[in-house]
Amino acid sequence: MSSNPTPAPEGQPSPPRGAVRLSLSRTGRRAGLFCLVLILALLVNMTRLQVFQAKSLNDNTANQRSIIARYGQPRGDIYVAGRRVTGSTATGGLYDYQRTYANGPLYAPVTGFSSQTYGNTLLEGVEDDVLTGQDSRLSTNALWDQISRTKVPGGNVFTTINPQAQQAAFQGLGNKRGAVAAVDPATGRILALASTPSYDPNGLTGAGQSTVNDWTTLNADSTAPMLNRALRQTYPPGSTFKVVTLAAALQNGLYSGINVPTNSPDPWTPNDTNHAITNENPGLPCGNATLDYALEVSCNTVFAKVGADVGEADMVKTAEAFGFNQNDQTIPVGVVKSNFDTGLTSQAFLALSSIGQYDTAATPLQMAEVAAAVANNGTLMQPRLLDRITRGNGTTVQTFGDQKFSQPVSPQVASEIQQAMVDVVASGTGTNAQIPGVVVGGKTGTAQNGVGNSGTPYAWFISYAKPTPSSASPVAVAVVIEDGNANRADISGGGLAAPIAKAVMQAVLGG
Repeated sequence: MSSNPTPAPEGQPSPPRGAVRLSLSRTGRRAGLFCLVLILALLVNMTRLQVFQAKSLNDNTANQRSIIARYGQPRGDIYVAGRRVTGSTATGGLYDYQRTYANGPLYAPVTGFSSQTYGNTLLEGVEDDVLTGQDSRLSTNALWDQISRTKVPGGNVFTTINPQAQQAAFQGLGNKRGAVAAVDPATGRILALASTPSYDPNGLTGAGQSTVNDWTTLNADSTAPMLNRALRQTYPPGSTFKVVTLAAALQNGLYSGINVPTNSPDPWTPNDTNHAITNENPGLPCGNATLDYALEVSCNTVFAKVGADVGEADMVKTAEAFGFNQNDQTIPVGVVKSNFDTGLTSQAFLALSSIGQYDTAATPLQMAEVAAAVANNGTLMQPRLLDRITRGNGTTVQTFGDQKFSQPVSPQVASEIQQAMVDVVASGTGTNAQIPGVVVGGKTGTAQNGVGNSGTPYAWFISYAKPTPSSASPVAVAVVIEDGNANRADISGGGLAAPIAKAVMQAVLGG
C-alpha cells in the first residue's frame, strides 16, 4: 500500500507535504484546546456544586442523600454538669442513628428534641451544625472535608444547668402547670429551666408511625406540654413587678430610701379615671406607707401611684434596663419579648402597668433577671445557657464568657431593694421561702387573669439567696404557676410558688 497522499483533483496543484502536516497539527491543537475548555468547565461546575452550592443542595427537602447522611453517624451530645443527657442508637434502618434522651422530660425544656420526622428545637435546633459535625470549626481541614465529603464527628454542647436545681424545680412544680427559671446573678449562667407539664422527647425522634402518633397526641393536649413556659410564654407578673417600680423610684430620686413615707392615699384614684385602685386587704395600713412596708405587704395603692409619679419615660427606661422589650434575646435559644408598654398617655394605665397588670407581661426568665440584678448589686449579666462547645474528641472550640447586659440601678439603690426584699421574706408575704441560716430576699405576686379577672390567677414568686449578708448570691429564681388559686393575691404566690423557689435555692446552696 502506498503512503503517498491522495492526488489533487485534475486541474489543481497538489498541496505540499508540509502544508498537510501543518493543517493536521492545527486541527489537533484546536481539538485539544476544546477538550481542555470542557475539562475546566467541568472542574468549575464541580467546584460550584461541591463548595458554593453544597449547603443549599444539602438542605433541599427533596435530597434524601442529605437526610441519610445526616443520620449516618451518631449525633454529638448535650451535657449537664459533665454528664450526657442525650445519646444516639443504631436503628438498622435507612437512617442509621436515632436520637435518645436520658431523663427526657426533665431536660426537654433545655435540649428540645431532634426528630427524623419533625426536625429540631431549642438547643438541638440552634446547635444542630455542631451536633451533626457540619460546623466548620470542628474540622482541622474544613475546605478539604467539604470537597471530599469526609464525615466529621459531631461536636458536643456543654450547658450551664445545675442538675440538682433542675430536679428541685421539676419536683416542686409536680403536676401543676407552670415554670421555673434560675440564674447565677454574678455570671448570668442559667441554672434551671423547668416547664410543666413536660413531655418525653424520645417519642418524637424516629420516622415511623409511632412518632406520628406521639406528635399528634402531644399537639392535641390542651395543657400544651411542648410549650416552653420558662422561655416562650409571657404572663402578667403582678406584684413581683413592684420590685422594678421600687427600683425606678429610688434610682430616679423620687424617694431617698425605703423607709421614707410615701404620699399615697388608700384607695388612690388616678387623675384620668373614676376607678379607684385598692388593696387586696383593706385592713392593712397602706396609706402613706413606706416603700419597705409597701413591698413587705404588697400595697397596690403605693406602687401604682409611685409608677405614675416616676412617669412613663423613666418607668420604661428602668424596665428596659432590667431586660424588658427585647425583640431578639437569645441564650442562644430564642426568648420571647417581655413587655412594658411605651407611649402610655393614660395615668391610669401607667399605674396599672407599674403593678404588673394592664399589658405588662414577662417570661419567668425575665423575672429571674430582675431578682438577679438586685442580688448582684444592681448589675444585670446577660443570661446564658452554654458553657462551651467541643469536638467529638473533647477539644474545646468555643467557650462562653460572662457578659454584662446593663446597670439598672446603682449598688446603693440595689442595697435598699435587697433589704426590702429580705423584709418580705422575714415578716411579709414571702415567709414560706425562709431558709435557716441563709439570707433570702423575695417578692410574691398574683396576677389577675381572664376577662373581668374571671380566670384563675397566676401565682408568682421571685427571689435570691446568699449564705451570709456580705457574700455574693449564687442563685436567683422566678416561679410562676398558672393554676394557682387563692382568695388573697400575694398569699397565692407565697403559698404555692415560694416553696418551690426555696427548694431550688437550697439545691444550689447545697451543691
